[in-house]
Amino acid sequence: MDFQEDLELFNQAMNNAYLLVTNRIDMKHIYKVLDKGIDNFSLPFDPTKHDGKSEDIIDMLIEHFVSTEEYEKCSELTKIKL
Repeated sequence: MDFQEDLELFNQAMNNAYLLVTNRIDMKHIYKVLDKGIDNFSLPFDPTKHDGKSEDIIDMLIEHFVSTEEYEKCSELTKIKL
């Protein structure tokens, strides 16, 4: 993998985490994706151990979305954190 591919994978993991934390997708959806043979559904945490709604995960997501200037996502994540 090169830097650009790594960056795309990282951004995808953060977007996937956002979707999971905001309940736009659930574990059932993830299992369906994996069953279809899509092996690159990445997350920045292990979804079998927690749901990603911990303060440290949400802070990491907010920091990422601030850096990408996606402030609506930051706002929504901040509400979940409270």
